[in-house]
Amino acid sequence: MDVSTSTPTLTKVPVHVAMIMDGNGRWAQKRGLPRLAGHRAGTENLRRIIRASVEFGVKYLTIYAFSTENWGRPQEEVEGLLHILEEVIDRELDELDQQGVQLRHLGHLDRLPAMLQEKIIRAVERTRDNDRLILSVAFNYGGRDEIVCAIRAMMRDSVKPEEVTPELVSRYLFTADLPDPDLIIRTSGEMRVSNFLIWQSAYSEWYVTPVLWPDFDREEYLKALIEYSHRERRFGKLTAQDDSTDCAC
Repeated sequence: MDVSTSTPTLTKVPVHVAMIMDGNGRWAQKRGLPRLAGHRAGTENLRRIIRASVEFGVKYLTIYAFSTENWGRPQEEVEGLLHILEEVIDRELDELDQQGVQLRHLGHLDRLPAMLQEKIIRAVERTRDNDRLILSVAFNYGGRDEIVCAIRAMMRDSVKPEEVTPELVSRYLFTADLPDPDLIIRTSGEMRVSNFLIWQSAYSEWYVTPVLWPDFDREEYLKALIEYSHRERRFGKLTAQDDSTDCAC
């Protein structure tokens, strides 16, 4: 995973990129392969995306690997996904650590096998001081669940209603010390949020591509970043050029 020294010129680079890695199953189906083959191909592709993120100057990368709803998939597929995650940790941790990647887990560990839980905890602890790229893996994660957990935690802490602010809520989320994503990329062309970073994505820019995740390579990633660099983020406000419009977006 050596990082290329040939970095393209981008006028504006997002600090935090989040990705919904969609299309693994369809990628496999198009090739007459089982769905797990698509998930494995998608995992291999992640190596390219991590390398490209460092090359392009992205500081935070968050990937949606397994949702709280994915437990409803066929047992064979779920067990396969858990096994793939364990394989990735075993195979990639040394190199990720050497490359200065800090690993974080977003979501719940309790439904995962005990051995996998231990490996995730050890990986997070081992890389905690790395700062070249902060890689957050949302595994057994759901946006609504995250907000519910935050509300419950505030209630346990006896937070008063008048003390609740957007800033306080953010501090109770799984992403408490992470910046909100500047850009969210979804592959495979689906136009859904899919319960991902619901609170954090309030003013994120979205980029949806029909490219299936295993085929979303460095060049496709660069297209997304170039598109982002051409956008003007307003956060609900108006620019000097737009002061005559009534749009509230």
